[in-house]
Amino acid sequence: MPPVAQEGNCLIYRGSNFLKQRLVLSCLSGKPVKITQIRSEDATAPGLREYEISLIRLLDKLTNGTKIELNPAGTSVMFSPGLLHGGHVEHDCCVQRGIGYYLDALIALGPFCKMPLKCQLRGVTNSNDSPSVDHVKGAALSLLKRYLLVDEGLELRVVRRGVAPLGGGEIVFTCPVRKSLRAIQLQEPGMVKRIRGTVYACKVSPAMANRTVESAKGCMLKFLPDVYIYTDQNRGKMSGNSPGFGICLLAETTDGVCFAADCISNTREESDTPSIPEDLGREAAMRLLDEIYRGGCCDSAYQWLAALYMALGQKHVSKFLTGALSTYTVHFLQHLRDFFSVTFKLENPEIDDDDVDDVRGAQKVLMTCVGIGYTNVSKRVL
Repeated sequence: MPPVAQEGNCLIYRGSNFLKQRLVLSCLSGKPVKITQIRSEDATAPGLREYEISLIRLLDKLTNGTKIELNPAGTSVMFSPGLLHGGHVEHDCCVQRGIGYYLDALIALGPFCKMPLKCQLRGVTNSNDSPSVDHVKGAALSLLKRYLLVDEGLELRVVRRGVAPLGGGEIVFTCPVRKSLRAIQLQEPGMVKRIRGTVYACKVSPAMANRTVESAKGCMLKFLPDVYIYTDQNRGKMSGNSPGFGICLLAETTDGVCFAADCISNTREESDTPSIPEDLGREAAMRLLDEIYRGGCCDSAYQWLAALYMALGQKHVSKFLTGALSTYTVHFLQHLRDFFSVTFKLENPEIDDDDVDDVRGAQKVLMTCVGIGYTNVSKRVL
C-alpha cells in the first residue's frame, strides 16, 4: 500500500500491516515515518500490540537519537530514526511473538551499524507465528554470508530454548559491519544434496523427539539418502518455561542455497487436541518439499531480505532467482520504492528444453535491479 501522504521527508501510512518493514526501512533511509489508524476500528484492543512496542524499543536500543511519539490510545506512532549504533544490546522480547520476529530486523540492520552487533535476546525461540531461530540460522544467515563475502563474526547461538506461550529461551546474535554490500548475481539454485534437521523437546518425554525424527526421516529418505536429524532434548532451566516440541528441517543444495521448514506442537491455548509426533514430522517434511518445489536461490521466508540487499548494494546490476513471490515480498518491494525510489524488473525466465534443472519445480521469478550504492555512514574508519 503506497503512503497516504508525504510531509517533506516524512512518509505517512495508515494501518498496522507491515509495521516492521516500515520501521526497518525508516532506520536505513533516515526518513521519518508516521503510521496512523493502527487498529482504530478494533473495539476490544485498539492501537499497537505489546510485541510491536517491544520491537520499537529494540530499534531504540539499536540506534542513537531516535525519537518516538505515541498518542495516548496507541493508534498513531511517529518514528524519527537516529543513527544505527549497534554494539552490545540486551532485550527481553514480548512472548506474543517468537524471537525470529525481532531477529529479522536485526539481520536487515546489523551490517550497517557503527559498531559490530552483539545482541542477547530472551523470549520464545520457537513459535508458529515467526520463523524459529533454527530457520533463521539456516536460511537467513546463509543468504547474508553471500553479501558479506567474509563471514567472520557472523553467528547465531542458541543459549537455551523456550517454546510458546511462556518462552524462557535465550539467543546471542553477532553480526559484523560493512562499508557497503557487494552486488551479486544468483541464478543457479543447484540440486539438493543433503538434508539436515533439529528436533527439540522441552519439558516433554524424549520419546516425542525420537518419534518425530523417525517420521520425518521416513518421508525424506524416499528422495535422497543423505538425511541426518539431530535431537536437542532439554531439561530443567535449559528447557524454558513451557512444555513443547518441534522440528526444523534444512535442505542444502550443491550451490550453497538453503531451504528451511518448521513445525511445532500446539499450545493448550491454540488447540485442545495434543500434537502427535508422527504428524509433526510428516508435516515438516511436506513443508520442506513444498519449499524445494517453489525453488529459487533462497527460502521463501527471506525473499524480502534478498531484495533489500540487492537494492542497497553497489551501483551495479544485481540479479536474483526466486520462487513465486510471497505477498510479504510484494509489499516489501513497494515499500523499497517508497523509501529508496528503487524499482525492480520482475520476469519469468524462459525454460530451456535442454536444461533439465530448470524444468523441475514451480515457475521462477528473476528479480533484477541496480543498487543505490548505499554506504554505511556510521562505520568507523579504522
